[in-house]
Amino acid sequence: MNRPLALVADIGGTNARFALTDLAAPTVELQHARALRNADFASVQHAVEHYIAEVGIRPDRAALAVASPVGQDEIRLTNRAWSFSRSELQATLGLDELRMLNDFGAIAWAVPSLDADARVTLHGDADAPLQGPVSVLGPGTGLGVALLVGSQAHGWHAVETEGGHVSFAPLGDEERAIDAWLTAQHGRTSNERLLCGKGLSEIDLVLRGAASVAPAANLLPGESSLQRPAMRDPAAIVAAALDGHDLPARRTLARFCAVLGSVAGDCALVHGARTVVIAGGIVPRFVPFLRSSAFRERFLAKGRFAPLLERVAIHVITHPQPGLLGAATALRAKDL
Repeated sequence: MNRPLALVADIGGTNARFALTDLAAPTVELQHARALRNADFASVQHAVEHYIAEVGIRPDRAALAVASPVGQDEIRLTNRAWSFSRSELQATLGLDELRMLNDFGAIAWAVPSLDADARVTLHGDADAPLQGPVSVLGPGTGLGVALLVGSQAHGWHAVETEGGHVSFAPLGDEERAIDAWLTAQHGRTSNERLLCGKGLSEIDLVLRGAASVAPAANLLPGESSLQRPAMRDPAAIVAAALDGHDLPARRTLARFCAVLGSVAGDCALVHGARTVVIAGGIVPRFVPFLRSSAFRERFLAKGRFAPLLERVAIHVITHPQPGLLGAATALRAKDL
């Protein structure tokens, strides 16, 4: 007899990923995994219904991880013009249960079940048991941050946060120039403004000298203070940096890695972390570059607390669908 399958989803600013999972199976497994482009759909409901129709299976339970806070009935994605009512979506889809998670909360749920071949260790013993608290962060369309607390013996619990939106603290002239450019556009520069795909493109603009902020006294009536040249695609910047012949691209990626190191170290101090896990769609593309960059130096550059951070293990998730894995794990948590 076939057991009913549950729906899990990881809905970010750019892509919506879906799968089905058997909650009664001894381990978490993902079936019929699909990735859909958000631009092809008018709403979250439209994307979910398309997936359900495609696989031909109607679930009665679901867990949706979304790139936004999920504490209220009204859900608004941070980096996508989508909003929906949780209760209305559950009723429309005919679900007995709809569990909502923040996208990096879902990734945090996945961390304890990741095999050694689903992560790369930057520092620490790759075979050592996972030690909490665990800071989970990573750049993608935005910058996600979550906290995993507990232990293997007593169970784990994911704490969802919006830590990617704390204020950026620039170090050095390059970062102050980047901060000035972003603040001129947005009124405030958060860590997420740099540590995301668009942020990589904007770092590239500034470091190539293609972006500038004109002094207000020099402006003509009706003229903007922002010069807005075309930005390079972030994937193209990464590819050019790894190719090795594009010095501005390498400089951009190096600055990105340095800032990521600072932010990861800050998260570790705030969380009291013994482990840091980096996820998201960007970093797994250039792990060797990250390893040779100033990431580690900036991670440790916390003055008197550098010795404390020396003991923190650092891993990068390479699993292709950690958000789906975590959503399935969270949905199973009440059943285990």
